[in-house]
Amino acid sequence: MRPTRRLLWAALIALAVTALLLPFSTQDGSLLAMPWLVLGSILVLDLAGSVRRRRRLELEGPNAIFAGQSVIFRLHITPGAPRGMMAHFDWPEGVRGPAALHAGTDEAVLELSLEGSARGNWPLGHVWLNWPSRFGLFDFIPRSELAHSVTVMPDIRPVTQGQIDLAVHTSLHGQKESFAEGEGSEFHQLREYVPGDSLRRVDWKRSARQRRMLSKETRAERNHNIIIALDHGYLMRETIAGLPKIDHAINAALATAWAAAVGGDQVGLYTYHARPHSWMPPEPGRQIFPKLRRALAALSYESAESNPTLALATLKTRLRRRSLVIIFADFVDTTTSELMVEHLGRLSRDHLVIFVALRDPETEDMARVPVPSLDAAAEAVSAADLLRDRRIVLERLGQLGVMVLDVRPDQLTPRLVSTYLDLKAREVA
Repeated sequence: MRPTRRLLWAALIALAVTALLLPFSTQDGSLLAMPWLVLGSILVLDLAGSVRRRRRLELEGPNAIFAGQSVIFRLHITPGAPRGMMAHFDWPEGVRGPAALHAGTDEAVLELSLEGSARGNWPLGHVWLNWPSRFGLFDFIPRSELAHSVTVMPDIRPVTQGQIDLAVHTSLHGQKESFAEGEGSEFHQLREYVPGDSLRRVDWKRSARQRRMLSKETRAERNHNIIIALDHGYLMRETIAGLPKIDHAINAALATAWAAAVGGDQVGLYTYHARPHSWMPPEPGRQIFPKLRRALAALSYESAESNPTLALATLKTRLRRRSLVIIFADFVDTTTSELMVEHLGRLSRDHLVIFVALRDPETEDMARVPVPSLDAAAEAVSAADLLRDRRIVLERLGQLGVMVLDVRPDQLTPRLVSTYLDLKAREVA
């Protein structure tokens, strides 16, 4: 409880009245005490008319949400909100929500939207209720605990909603059927020769035995190795589009891993920061997907600078066969990325490498918008320099045979999955 401005003004008025009555006061000073007696009586009446039983708060909502997902929670106030009540929240680092909400008189349920902004298990902290007394002389500010915690997990909605399955089945058995099954390298079946078939597909030995023309059908080879390599150093902690870069990468990595699982390939995981962190050898995707999900959900946000030289050299020694390596990483400028580019070029000689770089929409907008002041001009020049260095590094990677995906966060998952499916259909990996 704390006094309000109204009480301070009332005290000043009582003081002014006391000063006016000073010339007329008697020796006992009873006249001077009258304004303060009146103010004290008003305070007692205000407190007596404002006392109510303690309010109980209960937050209703899911215990787990996906990173980047917004979910409606309901705050139940028992026995109801007093007149003019405000609820002020103290959200943890991994959850975003409104700083304050206004409740109508006797309103028992407040709706608020919470968004997961970082992986982890987050207790939802405290809430401070604030409402005025009956005469507005005091503010009541009780603090209550929200006995609720939320686990923020990697976003696998494209998997659970069937979007990835649809894309894979469409690629392998839909519009790309003739390409995937007719031009692959893995034997599928024999069938009767039909006019128009290439003579290269005719199996002459079996045709001679059967005394009829038989053609071989092939399909895209499965059982490829897909290695997901994640840099989770301090550069990947930068927040763009509401999430750290590493969380955008994890969401896209899980979607691609599920696409590989549906497509019959094997998936492995490699993470690193200042040193190699974890390694999961390639396994069939459906078997390893739950382990991938748990490992990536627990992946830490590191403050150390990454060492791509050591990480990529270590990864190269662990790959026993040609693989598709998808690397999620970041860099600052052409100088600091020199060693990374060199080792990516060496890795691309034996493997197919996709380098995934996330574009920052705010930096791009800063370099393009008109500049109203000298400070804005300096920021625009710095942003343009960063974008130029970034373009130079990505062009060098392309010249070394590395496939580069330079995309905005909202385009990352669909672009990466479609790139993987196209490579699989063409049997490039």
